[in-house]
Amino acid sequence: MKTLQNIPDFKQKALHWANQFEVCCFLDSNNYKDDYSAYDFIIAAGVKHELKCETGKAFEHLKSFYNKHKQWIFGFFSYDLKNETEDLQSNNPDGLNFPDLYFFVPNFLIAFKEGKAEILLGEETVLEEIESFQPQKQKESETLQISQRLSKDQYIDKVEALRDHILRGNIYEVNFCQEFFAENAEIDPVQTFELLNTVSPTPFAGYFKIYNQYILSATPERFLCKRGSKLISQPIKGTAKRSLNPKEDEAIKSRLRNDIKEQAENVMIVDLVRHDLTKSAVKGSVKVDELFGIYSFPQVHQMISTISCELNPEIHFIDAIKNAFPMGSMTGAPKVKAMKLIEQYEVTKRGIYSGSFGCISPNGDFDFNVVIRSILYNTESKYLSFQVGGAITYQSDAASEYEECLLKASAILKVLRD
Repeated sequence: MKTLQNIPDFKQKALHWANQFEVCCFLDSNNYKDDYSAYDFIIAAGVKHELKCETGKAFEHLKSFYNKHKQWIFGFFSYDLKNETEDLQSNNPDGLNFPDLYFFVPNFLIAFKEGKAEILLGEETVLEEIESFQPQKQKESETLQISQRLSKDQYIDKVEALRDHILRGNIYEVNFCQEFFAENAEIDPVQTFELLNTVSPTPFAGYFKIYNQYILSATPERFLCKRGSKLISQPIKGTAKRSLNPKEDEAIKSRLRNDIKEQAENVMIVDLVRHDLTKSAVKGSVKVDELFGIYSFPQVHQMISTISCELNPEIHFIDAIKNAFPMGSMTGAPKVKAMKLIEQYEVTKRGIYSGSFGCISPNGDFDFNVVIRSILYNTESKYLSFQVGGAITYQSDAASEYEECLLKASAILKVLRD
């Protein structure tokens, strides 16, 4: 272990150093205090072993991969693994073409906690290598022409059609998303992530490079975490814009806390998550630790609930991930019907968006986020994409939902247009 003098400087150098490798992953809590995070930030670089697979038996392959190596592994789950867990399809166009599942055992792994850096994999000299690393001066990213896949009128028509499904009793709630994209996009991924992480620091932020594909994420949401025998899920449902006026900001926060519509959206997803965790839990152990907690981020206040359970020792922890995937906050209720309607009404394949990335430790603990507020980029096709969405209930006002999408997109638009 080594005590670091200048943590921000080390963090920046470590990310640039890791980006030299064909595959790397950087997970950053941005100093948000959290009861379940194992480290403040962690960097994995280089590939010792890797697993890349499509929907079919991806979770089984991951189980075999973990059991074979019993080592730190980092990776992601695409939303479209839903087709493996349920009888579903994904036929919408995809400009990014990420694998459905990818995990790797890194050559180098550096973890940071309370001022100290620890080498978990690799030589001790790597810390000196990082501290002396000189990031290259990057050329300025060109201004991007960002387009929306749906016009405002198209979005409103689709939301009204989904409200009609709710009225007919087909669903109670559905998470409906739209894509923003740029073609022939040339950005510097590290520089863009650093800017995003400055504009919008969040507790589950991350940078994931897999060859020519990148996830640049400022997500505030945890999908699922395992600590010992405990599973924890923290879905977000409920968003309100921040104000620069402290008094007004507190009033907005209070309104969100007491908003009946937002509470209704949140509690539906809490019930769905409780149901998903029950599949993996010791009987009677599922509980809601916090309902309607209000947490503040630079652009928004969010309503976050925490649900936990004891993992049934007869169930492999990867099956527990599969049992809860995809996360209820990004689907709706009932879950399968909501996912069918998502496929019908959305016009872009979600892919990595509303999937998850994170890491699994040698002892089977893990922590995975929800891929929202994230830029996805393919350097080969020069295609850049990000999606935003929200929960549609019968109480939803389509125009207001559209404005909430723009609010959620604001940090990314600021980063890409500045």
